[in-house]
Amino acid sequence: MMPVEVQKMLRLAEQCLERVKSFAGKMLEQPPAMPTQTILSTSSSTTATPHGTSTVSLEPPTRHRRVLSEGGRNASPFLPPEIFQKLQTAESEETKKELTPIEEASRLNQKLKANFEVRLARLPPGQATQKTSLTLSLQRQMMENLIIAKARQDALQRKMEERRLRLQEEANRRFAASGTVTPEEQELRIMYASILEYEQDHDWPKLWKARLKKNPNDISQVSGLVSSLLSHPEHPVVKLLKKLQYRIYDRLYPLVSCCPSHGFPHLSTSLSPYHDHNANREEGPLSGTPTLDTEDSFEDLEQFINLFDMSPRSNPRLEMESYILDLEDCALKEHLSGIVKDIHNAIDQLSSLCLLSFECLNTAVAKDQCVASLEEAFFPPLWSPLLALFRKVHRGRELSFETSVKLFRNATPSELGVASKLFPKETPVHRGYPYESAVVELRLICKELCPQRKLDCIVRTLRLICACAEEYSSLQEPDAPPRTAAIGADDLLPILSYVALHTEQPQLVSECAALEEFIHEGYLIGEEGYCLTSLQSALTYVESLHSGGVLQQQSATFT
Repeated sequence: MMPVEVQKMLRLAEQCLERVKSFAGKMLEQPPAMPTQTILSTSSSTTATPHGTSTVSLEPPTRHRRVLSEGGRNASPFLPPEIFQKLQTAESEETKKELTPIEEASRLNQKLKANFEVRLARLPPGQATQKTSLTLSLQRQMMENLIIAKARQDALQRKMEERRLRLQEEANRRFAASGTVTPEEQELRIMYASILEYEQDHDWPKLWKARLKKNPNDISQVSGLVSSLLSHPEHPVVKLLKKLQYRIYDRLYPLVSCCPSHGFPHLSTSLSPYHDHNANREEGPLSGTPTLDTEDSFEDLEQFINLFDMSPRSNPRLEMESYILDLEDCALKEHLSGIVKDIHNAIDQLSSLCLLSFECLNTAVAKDQCVASLEEAFFPPLWSPLLALFRKVHRGRELSFETSVKLFRNATPSELGVASKLFPKETPVHRGYPYESAVVELRLICKELCPQRKLDCIVRTLRLICACAEEYSSLQEPDAPPRTAAIGADDLLPILSYVALHTEQPQLVSECAALEEFIHEGYLIGEEGYCLTSLQSALTYVESLHSGGVLQQQSATFT
């Protein structure tokens, strides 16, 4: 005779084996599904285009969407907007969510059902009466749980609705104004009410308010507060930030995901200033999409027709291609202007909500620090496609810069107009070339993803230039009395041009153009603004080197 425990274990093993057999039987009854990757890799589709019929092979899904252009198949370097939005909201979805009463009851009923199945499996055959009793008891208990949970949830919803109305009235009193309320004001009221509701359920905003009230002059507290706010994805300000980022990215993606059309007679509608990509999308506070101007459209049509009325010596095809490229450039500039305006509006909206949430930030210094901290979070996901659009707009200038680099990358400092006392006659091999440390620092600007960090990189570059110039000057004039500065404004431009030339980074042109749009107004009159203006002047000078005569005249002057 086997012990009772062993019999129970054997019976349990038999039941497990029966379940495995039953599950395997169900799986075998279903036809095997073809893997998605196999379907995508083995199938193809034929598409009719204006230029003929082309076959497009379907490929396994990759991280990036593939965009087909006239030049062939090119992989877009940017994520599609829907994937970008999912990545932006993934952090919020990963946060712990409180279950509703009905969800709690459902989980409890699942546990009851699992226990019921275990007890039912242990019953010996012929216990039909006990099986029926257990089934009825389970159904009664599950129904009671759902009824109680429904009553709890209804009561909770009533309380939440009462609190929402009370907080909405408080927000309306805060924004009480005569006249008609604009949609922007109404949205601000709703957002402020949601912030009040959030603060009712969380304690950390109250702790930060008390801390800021205790130390109102501590600016480091402001950056700490914004960092803490951004670390809570469920906060209304953070939700709004993600929403605004997605809207701007959704406008950028069609403009930078595919190559511009350079062929005749096709003109990509994605670059047309009269084509609104968001026409069928939900309207939001961002509004920068150009609208159709009827008079301009007829003027463009007239110019388009006049292209065919030319002298026999002209080439209509080349003229048409040039005209189409001009239209695309104009369209890109209009789109860029609208997106820049949207970004400024988005940051203003976020900072306004932060000031409403924390009134202690309502000082000039605290506001600037708050905006800087918000930009640190706002720009990084958007900077790559935003810079790509700037580079499309300034591709002519970048091409000029690149041409100058190819022609004059080995030019000496004296050939660029640098005074002889401000660079060594012979540089040791282990020291590289003159002002190499400044060149290395300036190259780092392309790795940063926030305007303020890029601006700090430019400031450090100019400081390194001044330090190197003082070192070179002291080596050549060791007995000279100490002066306040080794170089002046006239000496800085040639040196900065030499440094920019040796970076061999054409995108510096677009980087500086973007910084000019996004840096804070207060920096324009300070050291940061002076450094940015100086670098832009140096870049313009480098662009003009290949045009002829400039470098030769400088070289003749200093020889």
